Amino acid sequence: MLKFVKGNLENIDNVQIYPMISLLIFFFFFVALFYWVITAKKEHIEEVSNIPLESDTNNQNEEVL
Repeated sequence: MLKFVKGNLENIDNVQIYPMISLLIFFFFFVALFYWVITAKKEHIEEVSNIPLESDTNNQNEEVL
């Protein structure tokens, strides 16, 4: 299988740039995500983390039915 893929990729000009581009995309995504986590407001993080623990109207509607 690898020989089949490698044989096809050898015919593409400048194919070695694609792994570098994908690495840069993932690197910048995780750097941006890390920056967002560091700079996020603690109130927002606490609010989002408590969502599964809150009883909402959906649970009350299910109990009525």
